Parts: sequence; structure tokens; C-alpha cells
Amino acid sequence: MSHDDFAVEPIEGLPERPPEGEQILWQGRPNTLALAREALNLNWIIGYFAILAAWRFISVVDLLPIGQAIGATLPVAILGLVVCGLLYAIALIQARATMYTITTSRIAMRIGAALTLTINLPYRELGNAALDLRKNGTGTIALDTTGQTKISYLVLWPHARPWRFGSTQPALRCIPDAENVARILADAAEARITTPQVTRVAPGGAVAAE
Repeated sequence: MSHDDFAVEPIEGLPERPPEGEQILWQGRPNTLALAREALNLNWIIGYFAILAAWRFISVVDLLPIGQAIGATLPVAILGLVVCGLLYAIALIQARATMYTITTSRIAMRIGAALTLTINLPYRELGNAALDLRKNGTGTIALDTTGQTKISYLVLWPHARPWRFGSTQPALRCIPDAENVARILADAAEARITTPQVTRVAPGGAVAAE
């Protein structure tokens, strides 16, 4: 379930106050550098321009004095710095526009730099959660939703599990202290799913879940 979020948020990351009884357990946003590396392939871009600059230097160093050879290489290096700076800026904007929220009932994802959306994922609509943990403690938690929840990969990007186009999986991307967050999520989901549903008997004997 999703909707455009243009109103002032009563609580950062949520379009409205949680219902009575629902508690916020954790809130956070992606680590900017980790997002740039994993979602925007910053490391690959750095490597590409490093190789390009080295090739340029090697190709002219036998033809020009060392100073001129370095000068001939500088435009490539400067272009690489500009491209990497733009990628980092995009990651920074995306991270600042994002707020992930874990509550006792659901996961809420406030995403989108240009068009802000809030996506609510109740625990009963989730299958499994997979943690991709990095050495620095950041990680991505991918969420396997049931058939009832269909979300476009393009709408979610970069907050989706990479290369899963057919069955898009929302993801809490590049979050700090990801292992602890995954534990909070697992405990909350287990508690919610094992809690009996309250039902009421409607007139005529029909039973409806609360």
C-alpha cells in the first residue's frame, strides 16, 4: 500500500500518527557512502576512471615531458572527480529524503527525492527477510512480500533488492548497524504474527477481524 506524501509529517517518516497501541521500535536512513557504493556503483566508476587516467598517462609519457604528460592526464582525472561527486550527491539526496520505520505492526518506507511516497508493509504481508551484511556493519534487509503486495522496481529504486525485476523486493538499503536492526525486525514480526487476531461478531452471525 502506498500514497503520495505531500502533507507535513506529524512524525518524521510517517504521514500520520500511528494508531493507538502501535509503537515505533526503530527509525533510520541509508548510509550515504554505502548507498553510493552499492546502489550507484561508485567503486566501479572510481576504478574505471583510474584505469582510464593511467592508460592516458602511459600512452603519452614516452612522447611528452613528464610535466606535460601529467597535464594531459589531468582532464580525465578531473572528469572522474566530477562524475564521482555527482554520484555521491545523488546518494546524499536519496539518503536525506529517506526514512525507514519499524513499528510493532509494520515497516514504513518514506522514500523518493522528487516524488515522496510512503510505503506501508504490514508484517502479515511479508514472507521472509534477507540480510546482506557488510564488514563495516552496514547492510541491506530485503523483504519478500506476498502476492497481495505488488510494487514497481522503478518506483522503489534504489530501495529494492538489486536485480530482482520479476518479483520486486522492497529493501532497507545500506542501513547502519544492520544486524541489530534485523533482530528488531525479526522480533517485532514474530510477536505480531503470533498475536491472536481479535474478532467481533457482526449482526447476522458474520465474523469480522478487527
